[in-house]
Amino acid sequence: MTIKAIEIRNFVAQKKGLEKFGVIAFTHAGIGLENLGQFHVETEGIPELMNRLKSELNLKEIMYLSTCNRVELIFTSSHPITERLVENLIQTIHPNWSKDKVNFIASKTRHWTGINAVNHLIEVASSLDSMVLGEREIITQVRNAYNFAKENKLSGDTIRIVIRQTIETAKKVYTETSISEKSVSVVSLGFQSLMELNPKKDAKILIIGSGVTNQNMAKFLRKHGFSNFTTFNRTLENAKNFSVEFGGEAFSLSQLSRYRENFDIIITCTGANQAIITPAIYAQLNPKSEKKIIVDLAIPNDLDTSLLNDYPIDYISVESIKRISDKNLLLRKQELLKARQIIYESIEEFKKIYYMRQVELKMRVIPEHVKKIRSKAEQEVFSKELENLDEDAKEVLDKILNYMEKKYVSVPMIMAKEMLTKNQ
Repeated sequence: MTIKAIEIRNFVAQKKGLEKFGVIAFTHAGIGLENLGQFHVETEGIPELMNRLKSELNLKEIMYLSTCNRVELIFTSSHPITERLVENLIQTIHPNWSKDKVNFIASKTRHWTGINAVNHLIEVASSLDSMVLGEREIITQVRNAYNFAKENKLSGDTIRIVIRQTIETAKKVYTETSISEKSVSVVSLGFQSLMELNPKKDAKILIIGSGVTNQNMAKFLRKHGFSNFTTFNRTLENAKNFSVEFGGEAFSLSQLSRYRENFDIIITCTGANQAIITPAIYAQLNPKSEKKIIVDLAIPNDLDTSLLNDYPIDYISVESIKRISDKNLLLRKQELLKARQIIYESIEEFKKIYYMRQVELKMRVIPEHVKKIRSKAEQEVFSKELENLDEDAKEVLDKILNYMEKKYVSVPMIMAKEMLTKNQ
């Protein structure tokens, strides 16, 4: 089997496969907090929805990324990625939405294809396209989202090499620039805002949601001497795991309305698409209408904000944190140029990595073809001649054929990579 130079040139020119790699991003800035909440999916529901999207939209691979201010779908498609695909994806997720609403959300949704999609993901993981510039938590969220997609057999080879390059580049940005200094992450700013209210070290804290955000918040709290925690989570097992690490009692979220113990602070961050601390529930939690502190790191808000009109609450929300972060961002923006240069170099490197990977995939058929040629030669073309050889001669011939087989497989690969590199 041979590889024609013209085939390699055509492959390079077409960038085969990468033009069908895409990212669709729903952000709080684009579609608003309320609409964004409609795209957050509970962990247990992600595989079913992603497999439905793959089936109905002819997607080969897919990965779901959800953070406090964005939901992104990373995928490869069997067909070119167009505006119509974005609309169809939204309609598939929300089949009951009207066409007008689907079109409106689609018009406010951003999407990228090919190398631009790769560049976008790297910027997200490097926190250049985040609500908070330099927010290191995003790299962990990207890694966890990929691991989840891999474990549930949603992703494949293209997403694998894209995410690997994304994470490696983000690490380099954080290491070689000062973009993450003077932390302005949602969690750290939320904690700083809480400390400005001077809560007592023995304050009783209700933690609603046991995800990464609240885990990080609990670490801050414990480090600074707080330890009186009670955890609520939709899945009781996860609440118990949280309490094992941080202490305190654990309850199912459904028990929140029946909780009658006093508290001083609520820290909440769940993936719910509507308020979970409703007026009715809060009235049960705080029957004496005492002043409380609520740190709400969820999008959309976990707290029904109408409560702010009826109760004395020191309320810290993602929106209030955003106002603080805007001031701190000025200290980091001087590092943007350096970060973008790192990303540019990474993108150029990725082009070579991706194209060479495609050659490797194409070359996988070579060993099989070589074995077929050898088998035909031994069993048909030269079968009579081989029968007349003694055992020593057969052994030597077998060694020669094994050597030639290995070389025949490796040489075309080397030549293909050389031609591919010249055409970059």
